[in-house]
Amino acid sequence: MNILISGGAGFIGSSLALRLVELGHRVTVLDNLLSQVHGREAAQHSYLYQRIQKKVSFVYGDVTKREDWEKCLAGQQVVVHLAAETGTGQSMYKIAHYTSVNMLGTAQLLDILTNKRDHSVTKVLIASSRAVYGEGKYKTEAGEIIYPNSRKKEDLDCGRFEIAGEVPNQKLKVVATDELSKLHPTSVYGLTKLYQEQLLTTVCPTIGITPVVMRFQNVYGPGQSLQNPYTGILSIFSSLIRQGRPINVFEDGLESRDFVYIDDVVEATIRGILHNDENGGVFNVGVGVPTTVLEVAKTLMQHYGKEVKLNISGNYRLGDIRHNFADISHIQSVLGYKPKVMFSEGIGRFAAWVKEQNVMVSDYDGSLAEMADRGLLKQ
Repeated sequence: MNILISGGAGFIGSSLALRLVELGHRVTVLDNLLSQVHGREAAQHSYLYQRIQKKVSFVYGDVTKREDWEKCLAGQQVVVHLAAETGTGQSMYKIAHYTSVNMLGTAQLLDILTNKRDHSVTKVLIASSRAVYGEGKYKTEAGEIIYPNSRKKEDLDCGRFEIAGEVPNQKLKVVATDELSKLHPTSVYGLTKLYQEQLLTTVCPTIGITPVVMRFQNVYGPGQSLQNPYTGILSIFSSLIRQGRPINVFEDGLESRDFVYIDDVVEATIRGILHNDENGGVFNVGVGVPTTVLEVAKTLMQHYGKEVKLNISGNYRLGDIRHNFADISHIQSVLGYKPKVMFSEGIGRFAAWVKEQNVMVSDYDGSLAEMADRGLLKQ
């Protein structure tokens, strides 16, 4: 097939592009080589761009611009829309920018497909996020399912980081979030991803295009940007450890995420592309197992053979959630997806790749100062 990947020079996009080419598909990539991900002079020095450079048709462009979409849509059968701004914390003060890239970019694509009926696109697959679930799904001692609202600033200020029930002394247990769970994002980033989903699932059925939504958990692995200071704790922690710098662990370090290896994300996405159901679907992509931030930091130090100070600071970012991990039973039953790389193996593969790269100096401290200046980071 002819497949267009927006953001196809990014971490997930480049890995997906290479695999699709291996499978015999013809891939076009639309990407603006964002310096925050690729660094300056990306065309000469970006690992991600160089790995796809001679294997795909590359179009340099911006998804918010209609003319750039039109440059590469002709003859395409599937569009995989990955291009997006992805930093949860950064989204809370770059509101217009995140809204423009994520929401307008998607709207431009769908506007073209709606109004130019001579296209050949039959399916659009979009990368969504666990962020659409907000604080996720919890169960009371009595077995009642609840979906908590955002944590209160006064609780976070006092070091009460766990989700509290509505009833005094009520104990809650976090459980896996399924696709039918309540959608109530706690960040601007999460809101933009939910809007992307709603645009896709509203418009596509009216114009005969199959919509597929992939809600990615925390994706990691070789190829992840080592210089983006706003997203990807494995990369951020790795850079700090290799420089011998202390790690500022937010909250108490026991907040947890579902880390899913890049190869499994690519496999899930390809299954979504090839799945022959005109109704499409919405799918969680994860491993279904939570891992704490503290465990991530300690495991990385073991792999790099280097100890640095772990400063469990009690700092927090507004917009962050406490826990979330995916119920993946739906994607298993419908697409036959099963994650093959558990975190204990995947983090070793990631660390081995990092050791082969130059030590990256990201502006992590600057990113924290930026959020603190805006009152979004409690230090």
